[in-house]
Amino acid sequence: MAPFNPPNIVLSGFKERPEALLAHGDKLYVGTATGSLFIYEYNELSDNGSILVDTKKGLSRRPIDQLGYIKDINSLVSLSETIPTLYPLPSFTPPTPLARAKGALTFAVHSSVHNPDTSDATSGANTVSRAGPIPAMVTQLIVGCRRKVVIYTWRDGEAQEIRETILPHSPRVAVFLDSDNVCFAYSPTEYALFSISKLTTLDIITPIPANVSMGAFSGLTGYMTLGLGAKAKPGLVRLGDTEALVVKDNQGFIIGTDGRQTKPATVDWPSPPDEIAFVNPYIFSILPPGTVPVPENGGASLPSGSAPAAPQSSLIPSPVVQIISSLTTQSVQTLPFPPPSSAFSAATYTIRLLTPSPAARAPLFLVATPSDRTVAASEGSSIWQIRMKSWGDQIDELVQDCLYSDALSLLDTLDKALLPDKDQRRTHIRALHAVSQFRLGKFDDAINSFIELDLNPAKVVALYPERIAGRLSVPPEDWIPLFGGPANQQSLTPKNDDAMSTKSQNDGNESKEKPSEQSASPAMPVRATLRRGTAFVALLSSSKDKDDDIVSISGKRKVKQVDDFSRSVDALWRYLTDRRPKVAGALAAVHIAPAQSHQWPFLSETSTEELFALPNISLSLLTPEQLVRFAQIVDTALFKSYLVTQPALLGALCRLANWCEVSEVEEDLRAREKFAELIYLYNGKKMHAKALNLLQQLSEKEMDIKDKLDPSISYLRKLGPEYTNLVFEFSRWIFEEDRHMAFEIFTSDDVELPRTQVTDYLEKIDPTMSTRYIEYLIDEKGEESPAFHDRLAELYLNMTLSARKRGDEAKELEVYSKLLRFIDTTDHYRPDRLYGLLSENLYEARAVLLGRMGRHEHALELYVYKLKNYAKAEEYCKRIYNPNGVTKSIFLILLRLYLRPTDKAAPNLLQPALDLISRYSPRLDPVETLQLLPPLVTARDVRPFLQEALRAPIFDSHVIRDIHKARNEQVDRKLMLLESRRVRVTDSRICPQCHKRLGSSVIAVHAPRGEVTHYQCRDAFARRLVSPIR
Repeated sequence: MAPFNPPNIVLSGFKERPEALLAHGDKLYVGTATGSLFIYEYNELSDNGSILVDTKKGLSRRPIDQLGYIKDINSLVSLSETIPTLYPLPSFTPPTPLARAKGALTFAVHSSVHNPDTSDATSGANTVSRAGPIPAMVTQLIVGCRRKVVIYTWRDGEAQEIRETILPHSPRVAVFLDSDNVCFAYSPTEYALFSISKLTTLDIITPIPANVSMGAFSGLTGYMTLGLGAKAKPGLVRLGDTEALVVKDNQGFIIGTDGRQTKPATVDWPSPPDEIAFVNPYIFSILPPGTVPVPENGGASLPSGSAPAAPQSSLIPSPVVQIISSLTTQSVQTLPFPPPSSAFSAATYTIRLLTPSPAARAPLFLVATPSDRTVAASEGSSIWQIRMKSWGDQIDELVQDCLYSDALSLLDTLDKALLPDKDQRRTHIRALHAVSQFRLGKFDDAINSFIELDLNPAKVVALYPERIAGRLSVPPEDWIPLFGGPANQQSLTPKNDDAMSTKSQNDGNESKEKPSEQSASPAMPVRATLRRGTAFVALLSSSKDKDDDIVSISGKRKVKQVDDFSRSVDALWRYLTDRRPKVAGALAAVHIAPAQSHQWPFLSETSTEELFALPNISLSLLTPEQLVRFAQIVDTALFKSYLVTQPALLGALCRLANWCEVSEVEEDLRAREKFAELIYLYNGKKMHAKALNLLQQLSEKEMDIKDKLDPSISYLRKLGPEYTNLVFEFSRWIFEEDRHMAFEIFTSDDVELPRTQVTDYLEKIDPTMSTRYIEYLIDEKGEESPAFHDRLAELYLNMTLSARKRGDEAKELEVYSKLLRFIDTTDHYRPDRLYGLLSENLYEARAVLLGRMGRHEHALELYVYKLKNYAKAEEYCKRIYNPNGVTKSIFLILLRLYLRPTDKAAPNLLQPALDLISRYSPRLDPVETLQLLPPLVTARDVRPFLQEALRAPIFDSHVIRDIHKARNEQVDRKLMLLESRRVRVTDSRICPQCHKRLGSSVIAVHAPRGEVTHYQCRDAFARRLVSPIR
């Protein structure tokens, strides 16, 4: 990734020797060795160079060593002749020498906003408004002099008291870390931290560099023209608000305000840099010729199509500007000077004065001067600018190169104002980084990112093989494009820091056994080679060109694949179990439950493209349709992962309502013979036909009739009325096997099917089943509808006639008895309708129905003349007799039928009449009875009747009758009350006498409170009730 464009010239042919540069706004200030100041106007986006707008000849008698700008007082600071001088802009007059800073070697400027202390603010009422303390702009100019430091301060443009203190050494470079801490460089190896508030110094101690590259001496010829006695300039630059970079030899250490390293990593160069500068977040360094290897393939840092200046050598023969990321401490771009594509001669150049601009993304300037004095005198110096690419382009290039960690680190340094789509980019790159981590086996880290980012679960599941992801599975080479990354990835191994660190760990385990393998392959970065002290790329072994991917799957790594798969599935479980309740909660918020999964389109009806296109947003922002898709994906993946690695967990998942896609797992369940789980799954998805088909298939393997039919019967008993036709369809084969067991399907306590449809269905199979079902409805369910009572009576009647037609007397007698008992004991049928269906020879049934219709005389005629059953006739009279109702003369009617027959073929019925008179004389009117008796009947034949009639007066007989009636009603009410009381015996009820469970034993119920004991314990418990003391 090359974050900067190729350098371009803003000023050429500058005859004087530049000694100081300052970029401010659109102005470029150039201080020369003659003490002159040239002011140019430039446009950083233009390639037309710069325009000279002003020249200050003889601004100083000596070279201008350093330039700076103080915004508070709009003045230029110039260090010359060891005295800093302030020049007001734009007039430069009058100059203000800072005399107390005489002997100055360097200076640094820092501006910050200070909020006054509340205690100080409240003491001065004039300085505090009602809105609170007013912030102040504070600018500090710290000047490093010989063995002392002088501090100038301006507060909102007003000069403050000047402070100074003695130092142990003379600072040659100074940079601010924050408003209170300044870092001094005494020499290339001595650094100290200075506190402005305490006026104290703290020496900075850094580790001794591990080694010094031979390349540090290879560019010696480049220094010959500058003189061997020239002192090396200390390397010190500010990196941020609290960090600075100090250079010792060829290593850079990042230190904080406490004087300690803030990062364990160091910045490494192949040789000590001549100068360094910082443009957030990149560190620029000038390296001498012959110290930097040529980047492979021309390097991303070199212009496209250009070739190295010396193809026969592996080192760049010219000075180099190396750009290192402060975030990763790795080189990101190498710029040789002069650029190979420029029109400049091939003379050697000296690069100096790396000068950044304080503005964000402003260019960095440098001065290039021919090393040869003759060439320098003829051509002069040139000032180049290096412009940064846009932040978006830099991040896109990092993503293109799979450097996701670097891209995220760069994003973290940017303000949202600089990159409006920062949040979207961060989410996108984090997702790609997570995929990269997943590929490297860092499954937990990847899953954590997927959870935090609320990614589409279809994409996460797609990272797994087909046996887990099904049709969502995507090959590894398509993972990055799936998550929105570039599609033209040439290598499956990411080139990010994670990949490098993983590889280094794997290599380190074998370094002791195979030291020869420590030489780098051509695919390794050049900087890794330089760290091991090898400066020549040509010496790298060409035989070690095995690709990292091939190495990763060779040898012992093959054994680890199974373990990696298990770890990846464990991580997937964690992801799915995290998503599952959250998706369920989001669905519950829109009133959608897993039990409604059958009402939504199946997952198989949606293409993978549509599933991958689901948005990566918070669940609360998804539509109900999208939430359902998420739930289906999550549950299906969880189901398949259980199926592959933990089949024992399938049952619990299947028994609960879920969103699993049946088509994705049913074949696997059949193959593994997980039929119980498959039936649970079918049931949850309302695929009852498939479940019943499977149960029927499984029943063929059973020999015992109970084991064969019970599963299907239990399943059918749970289906509601909306599946009536399905119940009818799949119960038929059960009726063919065993009708009595099949009947249990329609006697479920959980659900109830439409009674009329069930009755019709059972009648088609067997009328006996239909009558049994209606009997069940009447006896158990309390059905009182006349329709069912009429239906049952008709069924009894039809079955009776069918049995008579077949000559099956036993069956006829059985069913006919049921018919008689039914019509005689229930009141909910319509007797007139049934009477019209009766045949002539069913006399008793007709008699009962006639009695129900109030035609008692016709009913008695059938008993007396057709059935000749005088006992039933008397029983009929006893049953319907009511002394105060219309049936008070029913016995007299029977007596009349005996003594005055209406049927000419009737026999002599005098004896039944006399028996009736003797037994029921109180219920017969004496006068009318005597009138009905034939003349030939003697008084002796009716003597008991006459005695009874003449013994008691009519008045007394009415009183006694009423008393008996009241007594009978009282007894009936008490009996009814006692019969209405009941007790409930459950499996947990205990006998109060023996304290054992009642179970299914014979029980006894005790009055008056209804205690329940074992039958054998009744006497002992009764005695306890009578004698509570005992």
